[in-house]
Amino acid sequence: MDISKRIQRLKTSPVRKLNPHAEDAVKRGIKIYHLNIGQPDIETPSVFLEAISKYKGKTLKYEHSRGMKPLINKIQQYYDKLGVHYEEDEINITNGGSEGLLFSLLAIFDEGDEILVAEPYYANYNSFYDVLDIKRNAVRTYAENGFHLPNRDEIEKHITPKTKAYMFSNPSNPTGVVSTREELDNIAYLAKKHDMFIISDEVYREFVYGDRKAISFGTYKDVAENVVIIDSISKRFSACGARIGCVISKNKNFSNALFRECQARLSAPTLEMVGAAALYDLPENYFEDARKEYDNRRKILFEELTKMDGVVMKEPEGAFYVLAKLPVKNAEDFAIWLLKDFNLDGETVMFAPGEGFYATPGLGVDEVRMCYALDSKDLKRAMEILKQGLIKYKAEVEK
Repeated sequence: MDISKRIQRLKTSPVRKLNPHAEDAVKRGIKIYHLNIGQPDIETPSVFLEAISKYKGKTLKYEHSRGMKPLINKIQQYYDKLGVHYEEDEINITNGGSEGLLFSLLAIFDEGDEILVAEPYYANYNSFYDVLDIKRNAVRTYAENGFHLPNRDEIEKHITPKTKAYMFSNPSNPTGVVSTREELDNIAYLAKKHDMFIISDEVYREFVYGDRKAISFGTYKDVAENVVIIDSISKRFSACGARIGCVISKNKNFSNALFRECQARLSAPTLEMVGAAALYDLPENYFEDARKEYDNRRKILFEELTKMDGVVMKEPEGAFYVLAKLPVKNAEDFAIWLLKDFNLDGETVMFAPGEGFYATPGLGVDEVRMCYALDSKDLKRAMEILKQGLIKYKAEVEK
């Protein structure tokens, strides 16, 4: 018996495709510093588990398909502080941001429709595009200018009558870029002109460094009907395993369609919603402390990478990722070599090859995404291993 063609279109995640090589390395006794997965190591706030422990229900029942009202109310209050008010029926709780993305695409796109993206972009978007048969119209951005968008006219060249939405993350996974006001203004203008949705993945909103600011597309009142916001507690509160996200939009037709999808899968998990609601009561200095910690790691990563001959990158501005060009012909081959054939005193490093973050074949071959969700000591050690690995690889493999 055959499986469906849509599932056959699914590709292995570039973030996890090297796992078999990593597992073999561990069996050989090699310690791996994981720069490949965006898993925060900051402790999940205790209020999450405390709230769950106080749950008094005798039966763990289905919650409302839209989501638990106390959690929705907390999200409303959170966005009120950002200067944007959403009604309860404009917020749908989802099983993580990933389900929110999938449901949003299902609500907007038919097979063969087109989506506008700036490449590189979060690789798991491709899983949804492939399953739903959505064509990618990719706008190229470059490491040399920090992966910022080109001008409005260049972006518009990639829009066709079948383009239904522009989709991006801000701050960006995988590049760490934070979109400027001008970039967002250009997208808003084009969305209105071409009647497109804007799918704005804002799960890293709190992690912006220096004097930069992550501007929510929710603040753009003139395109409120076009905007779909994807949000999540995963990165903001270091609670990836809770799998609680949400989709927010003032477009009633869209929100009602998404609610019907939520009804089809019944509800998000009750206890996780209880814990999530408690997280929104944390004081503002929670974010300040987390941001300071990531900012310190960001500076370490940037400083160490810029010391390495041939590495091309700009200082990451947000989230906790960087996409960098390495002085190698093929970053995936180099990544495999690090796991199979190299170690420094029994230790090596793992990252995600950059090619999987592009829509255009052949791009990103010499790039890697690295996540700095490691403590400072481990991050410095990982950078030393990478530096020595590059020297040896260039001397012995690509000589």
